[in-house]
Amino acid sequence: MAKKGKKKACDFTLLLSALLLVFIGIIMVFSASWPEAMKSFDDGYFFLRKQVMVAGIGFLAMLFFMNFDYKLLGRMSSLIYILSLLSGLLIFSPLGMDRKGARRWVDIKITTFQPSDLIKLGAIIFMAAFLANRKNKADSFLRGTLPVLAIIGLSCGMIYLQKDLGTTVALAATLISLFFIAGMKISHLFAMVSMAALGLAKAITSEDYKYRMRRLTAFRDPFADKLDAGWQTVQSLYALGSGGLFGLGLGKSRQKFFYISESYNDFIFAIIGEELGFLGTSTVILLFVALIWRGIRIALGVEDLFGCLLATGIVAMITIQSLIHIAVVTSSIPTTGIPLPLVSYGGTSLIIYMSAIGILLNISRHVKLNRS
Repeated sequence: MAKKGKKKACDFTLLLSALLLVFIGIIMVFSASWPEAMKSFDDGYFFLRKQVMVAGIGFLAMLFFMNFDYKLLGRMSSLIYILSLLSGLLIFSPLGMDRKGARRWVDIKITTFQPSDLIKLGAIIFMAAFLANRKNKADSFLRGTLPVLAIIGLSCGMIYLQKDLGTTVALAATLISLFFIAGMKISHLFAMVSMAALGLAKAITSEDYKYRMRRLTAFRDPFADKLDAGWQTVQSLYALGSGGLFGLGLGKSRQKFFYISESYNDFIFAIIGEELGFLGTSTVILLFVALIWRGIRIALGVEDLFGCLLATGIVAMITIQSLIHIAVVTSSIPTTGIPLPLVSYGGTSLIIYMSAIGILLNISRHVKLNRS
């Protein structure tokens, strides 16, 4: 038996899976971004250097949260949530940046970041603490469902204002999953999902965002409009199809040469399929399955409710965003811009997800399970 006060080891399978995904991400970001880096910066290593630097910062963040008692996050949850929401308001200040028709970035001179990633983790921490403090009231409409609806509405509303419907849907699904695990009434779940579906339909059919309806129409038959709305989907399918079983070889993708935009971010899974084939994509999926499986084991094994809900929220966030990314790339759902956690290019996203993995690893130290 371990001596009192001695820290347990963290979950090694979870740690290894996360680090392998980050390593694969660095390699694939380098490969997928080479043409864009040469065209825009005359430096093929531009995105690689940034991703390696951010991965280093993310690793330090992961180590910090691995050793930072997660229970303190519960006590600080209100402050964390408020700060995350305030970061979202910065996009409406002079610090906000417009890129590709959307205002989703904040420029603080030394670097830029996306507030949506901060809001996702902040909302999960706050909602986990909120539900843990009301463990016998989750099925109450006035004391459970109504306040949770306000949290979901405020969090998702802040992201929707950034014209980011994909991330809005991903966060809503994550928070509803967290509430479901906390013990919400099934009737309330159906009502909540119905409201979300109506809101999504309204967002898609809105006259101000006609491109969303075009994407939905193109999803039904992308090859019918392969030179316009169906372009991304068709090129993604070409990439996956040409990869076959073993792939064309690392660095030998053809679609990354400006056929697929955001090939190192929103469509990186397609480049993995093209260069590394079915075996490469299967490896990435298996690593996510291992990570999610260990996360579920940690959530089930931790004794306190806050730890359980926090682990559940983090696992749900990774699961849902991974599924959406892969579904978009394989034309299983309409196109939307969602990066692949731990793999896609993006500083804020990588740091936040590695921090979240660090929190999971810290929770695993309080769980009685086989850590190998």
